[in-house]
Amino acid sequence: MAGIFTARGEIDTLRRRLAEAATQMSISMSDGQSELLLRYLDMFVRWNGAYNLSAIRDPAQMLERHIIDSLSVVDLCGGESESLVDVGSGGGLPGIPLAIMQPERALTLLDSNGKKTRFLFQVATQLPLPNITVVNERVERFIPSQPFAGVVSRAFTTLADMVENSEHLLAPDGKFYAMKGRWPEGELSALPKGIKVEQVRPLSVPGCDADRHLIVLARDSARGDPA
Repeated sequence: MAGIFTARGEIDTLRRRLAEAATQMSISMSDGQSELLLRYLDMFVRWNGAYNLSAIRDPAQMLERHIIDSLSVVDLCGGESESLVDVGSGGGLPGIPLAIMQPERALTLLDSNGKKTRFLFQVATQLPLPNITVVNERVERFIPSQPFAGVVSRAFTTLADMVENSEHLLAPDGKFYAMKGRWPEGELSALPKGIKVEQVRPLSVPGCDADRHLIVLARDSARGDPA
């Protein structure tokens, strides 16, 4: 693998750690998917200095805190046939790991930062990941040609703001998938009327001692068209 991982031992260590985490999370991962995830990690590290994708600088920590963390929701955000938009995608988390693991799923990566979307476009082109569309736009201004089955975010904003800013992207029976740390009791109590909590799922992320949760939200039958 060309790039920052010049030492064979480092590559093998990262590959083993990724395989171990997938096994612990009961995720089926092919050798090809593992290599794509490591190539993505390589690009993330190389672009990070100039584009400020993450405050983390160590590749092993990036693997743990970004990629493995993103993989924890790979089977929890609807089916592979359901389109998904990753709002505030930043460096492509969780969107790019999801796109690698679910190549049949159409994923849109949405971010208002031009530098970050240039990185996302480069990843999608170079790996390549033909199921990814990159959009450089503010979430509240983006009007998709078709609504999405799901809106996913990872530490992007509060739940109420996520709903307010991105509900127009969602199909009538679509769902919000918010990756959070601790149980967000205050955020849950501040949800707008007509939005129900469908599920609060604790996430088990190998190597992470901190609390992690996936919050699944949906409209109830009384909520009208947000448009």
